[in-house]
Amino acid sequence: MDHDRQGPPLPSARGPVSAAVEEYLLGAGPLPRPEAVAGADVYGDDLQLALYLCYELHYRGFAAVSPDHEWDPGLLRTRAALEHRFLSALRTDTPVHDSVEDALAGLLVEPVDGTGISHFLSKEGELWQVREYAAQRSLYHLKEADPHAWVLPRLWGRAKAGMAAVEFDEFGGGRPDRVHARLFANLMIDLGLDTTYGHYLEAACAEMLATVNLMSLLGLHRSLRGALVGHFAAVEITSSPGSRRLAEAMRRTGAGPAAEHFYDEHVEADAVHEQVVRHDVIGGLLAEEPHLTPDVTFGIDVTGQVEDRLADRLLHDWRAGRSSLRTAQHSEIPHIS
Repeated sequence: MDHDRQGPPLPSARGPVSAAVEEYLLGAGPLPRPEAVAGADVYGDDLQLALYLCYELHYRGFAAVSPDHEWDPGLLRTRAALEHRFLSALRTDTPVHDSVEDALAGLLVEPVDGTGISHFLSKEGELWQVREYAAQRSLYHLKEADPHAWVLPRLWGRAKAGMAAVEFDEFGGGRPDRVHARLFANLMIDLGLDTTYGHYLEAACAEMLATVNLMSLLGLHRSLRGALVGHFAAVEITSSPGSRRLAEAMRRTGAGPAAEHFYDEHVEADAVHEQVVRHDVIGGLLAEEPHLTPDVTFGIDVTGQVEDRLADRLLHDWRAGRSSLRTAQHSEIPHIS
């Protein structure tokens, strides 16, 4: 059976919590005890991998893991405990603007001397760093827009129509060759990376897991629909300028035409999406449910929080001349320029 159809293999555990979750999924042991979950570093590899494993059951699952585990009551209780710790930490650690308008205004200001990942890669990044960035991001981009699609049944009217319109574009506008996940796979081929779904889960850092876990957390809970809309807005509004810089990085490092095309496509598409998201998705949602305003604001700001943590991790490693991936044997990405 094709690997992409049956799901990737379970990755190596990163601590007692993720080990217990994996053993349970394989029918080889009990779920982690509550005190183990309570004692795990909320942003660390062990807790984030355990949560990622729980969420992935709602996407493509894992090889040798029964699809029935998706709605296993005991596993859902464990997932809820992991989610509670993660969401509580994010609410505590995220500075939140006073209003949606202020949060959106902050996204629209481009700093003169930007210091984020796209700035680094466009100006001085080497090809091996571009490849690592793509490997890390593949955890999301090979299922691009899927986490956001969970919110569609929770919206109606103008918000639903606007969200569906943007998602339609993300899924290729009816053309399978233009599905953004397919375009990212083409980018990975240009970079000599393995395009198998979930291949780089083993290598991805905890900060990358957290960015994907945040999307799944917000998407899978109706009570967090406002925060999901805020997250989606933050992604779409910041995508166009960031993609322009990443397209420059692809050209400067000779990544290849498909790699350039992926980000060129996002420069144009997401500039249009920004207007739809701001006026129709956010505007429509808050016209119907104004009480969700604080949630939308939180969703915008928490997106920046987790992305900044990821940027800090990658740039810290790269500026020290080392890989951002977990181990050399897992990275399979030689330092080439």
